[in-house]
Amino acid sequence: MKQSLYGLALFVLLALPPVAGLMESLMIAHMHMQMPLLVLSGFLMAKYGEIRFSRFWETWNVNGIPGILMFAIVAAYWMLPRAMDEALASSGMEAFKFLSLSLLCGVPLRNSWPKIDFAAKGTVVVVFALLFAALGLLYVIAPVQLCNNYVLLEQIALGWGFLTTAFFMVVFIIYHWFTRPASG
Repeated sequence: MKQSLYGLALFVLLALPPVAGLMESLMIAHMHMQMPLLVLSGFLMAKYGEIRFSRFWETWNVNGIPGILMFAIVAAYWMLPRAMDEALASSGMEAFKFLSLSLLCGVPLRNSWPKIDFAAKGTVVVVFALLFAALGLLYVIAPVQLCNNYVLLEQIALGWGFLTTAFFMVVFIIYHWFTRPASG
């Protein structure tokens, strides 16, 4: 239960206007700091939801696949340049960003990750590594500004952040492939 309070405290901290304004002032901080921290806040708050609504999770997310799919769809949506622009331009979209990343990404991720097997976990990481690599290339080599609220240099920095993250995800995949316990 204490963990859920930490998640709620993180969520409230991120929602404070000075903190949100600071994180959204740089494109790379918006995408690679604020958004993952919102997912983390939901991940931490999920413990309360798993206890309080255990029957729901037992019926809806039996094998973890529905939760992982929800996580992937919502996370991929918020990586789009248009979604980032709308979150900065509209307070309604900003609220949707906070709620969807914490409740529709972090909570299902926590409930689903232990339920899926090694192959499914590897698939999720590979898909996100490919997505990050593709987005990184898009943000780096695009000749035009993709987000109206950020300058081209910030876009290129975000692209390199995506490429770096994709590289380390591949390293993670290789490491876990060779260090996984033998099935028997």
